[in-house]
Amino acid sequence: MTVHFIGAGPGAADLITVRGRDLLARCGVCLYPGSMTPTDLLAYCPPEAELVDTANLSLEQIVARMVAAHRAGHEVARLTSGDPSLYSAVAEQMRRLDVENVPYEVVPGVPAFAASAAVLQRELTVPEIGQSLVITRVQARSTKMPPGETLAAFAATGATLALHLAINHVERVAAELIPHYGDDCPVAVVALATQPGETVVRGVLGDLPALVREAGMTRAATIFVGRVLAATNFPDSFLYSSARDRADQPESL
Repeated sequence: MTVHFIGAGPGAADLITVRGRDLLARCGVCLYPGSMTPTDLLAYCPPEAELVDTANLSLEQIVARMVAAHRAGHEVARLTSGDPSLYSAVAEQMRRLDVENVPYEVVPGVPAFAASAAVLQRELTVPEIGQSLVITRVQARSTKMPPGETLAAFAATGATLALHLAINHVERVAAELIPHYGDDCPVAVVALATQPGETVVRGVLGDLPALVREAGMTRAATIFVGRVLAATNFPDSFLYSSARDRADQPESL
């Protein structure tokens, strides 16, 4: 029996992958983050499946439930919001499963930043405007950031930023970023992307705190900062250029 770490996507039940949906349908035990998992998504589980809300469980309790279910002969689904590769805490869970000799696999999902960009109808890599995306977060009541991974350090590159866990710290975000991007730099914030209550605000960095405050955003939001958000006058990508020699060349930028 295997533990399946499944990216549940940003919220909408139909944004889970087909593989993830099919695994849910055959797992006898499903552990899920209650504060982030819509009931429509749990409907993919078998009617007889044991559903375990992990919102109030410690890491040790979560791992113990997975190990016990595995040893009882159950396939186990461990849902994570978004994609397991980002801010999912699966690394420490997998480390403990290794100690217990419990096999596992990881099934990717649609990350929140990608869902938010889709809501904005924006490509985050625009020719000659921005070709890099920095995905980071703000430290508050959370694990310390590694030395050097500061907003100022990332902002110094001029890259587009996608900020998680920062919606309640927008004054600090604006103060740290304005010296690098300018107060007229485009910003966009998407809260509860693809979920009921989805909210979007657009504006400039200098107005970010007021925009968020007026919209009443307090959780599950991605903040984007960068010129790509308002770019219109940019060259076409070389990807589909008529001047490109396409003979035996893969599609690449």
